Amino acid sequence: MAVVKADGYGHGLVPSARAAVSGGATWLGVAQVSEAFALRSGGVDGRVVSWLHVPGTDFAAAITADIDLSVSALWSLTEVADAARTLGVTARIHLKVDTGLGRNGAFGEDWPILLKAARRLEAEGTVQIVGVWSHFVYADEPTHPTVLSQLERFREAVRDAEQAGCDLEVRHIANSAATLTNPGAAFDLVRPGLAVYGLSPVPSLGDPQFFGLTPAMTLSADLAVTKRIPAGQGLSYGHQYVTSQDTMVGLVPMGYADGIPRNATNVGPVSLAGARHTVAGRVCMDQFILDLGPRSQAQAGDLVTLFGSGISGEPTAQDWAQATGTISYEIITRVGVRVPRIYTGGQQ
Repeated sequence: MAVVKADGYGHGLVPSARAAVSGGATWLGVAQVSEAFALRSGGVDGRVVSWLHVPGTDFAAAITADIDLSVSALWSLTEVADAARTLGVTARIHLKVDTGLGRNGAFGEDWPILLKAARRLEAEGTVQIVGVWSHFVYADEPTHPTVLSQLERFREAVRDAEQAGCDLEVRHIANSAATLTNPGAAFDLVRPGLAVYGLSPVPSLGDPQFFGLTPAMTLSADLAVTKRIPAGQGLSYGHQYVTSQDTMVGLVPMGYADGIPRNATNVGPVSLAGARHTVAGRVCMDQFILDLGPRSQAQAGDLVTLFGSGISGEPTAQDWAQATGTISYEIITRVGVRVPRIYTGGQQ
């Protein structure tokens, strides 16, 4: 299952889904039903599962669109069943068990209650229990005690379902990190998200190249302005950066409205003409400045690469994550909607 939620991790929902299916994915995963509807509107067929819902979700529309639905609580089971009953069809559901993450899923004694209610509705023909699933706490540490205990709890939940009479199509718990590092967690289906886009979910264990991955996204912009600035001149709001010498500065027309972290002020790395530079001064809503040095011959229109694969020496999303104290997931998913996406390597 290629996870394409959050606009394909910032890469574009429908193009990412098409690429994943072309690459061999047999399932697509999204958080919200609105994302699943967008896939269907974009002409993406096949199995799609949506797993994060609130009361009042349009489950009837989701069932009509042939979307599998995760069920984590009695309220959602009831609403899905009511929608299916009204339509006169059978809804496909995946029962989620909380094995220790403490987020979504039926926890403790809620699990057998949910399972019993689901089986009763399955006997009625209102739902079909397609799968049982869960999510890891420390997926990037396959020998961590929580991973071992979660796997055991998950196996127990699967046994519960099978003993209750469920004919499960899929059992799934492995995300990107578990897919890459823990074959014992594969079961019937794995759910890579970040790894689908070529980034390492476990940078402490290996970079993308170590895992045979190639980052898909390169984020770049053309310089909007270049100009000579004297020594001692402050740059951007609050003058948090002051030039130490006469220098050339360049204006990059991207800011926090485009997903550039505001705390990349004075630390965000970029590449220009093969040389590394760092954001100079505060990141603004629409722009930031680079101190290019006294000998720079840069001109408006020159290409600045914020991050890419790193193969040509440019910064990577992981470099930005380390510079700003976050994870690469956040760096790529926060790229704003007004940043144009240009797709290569396939028919779009």
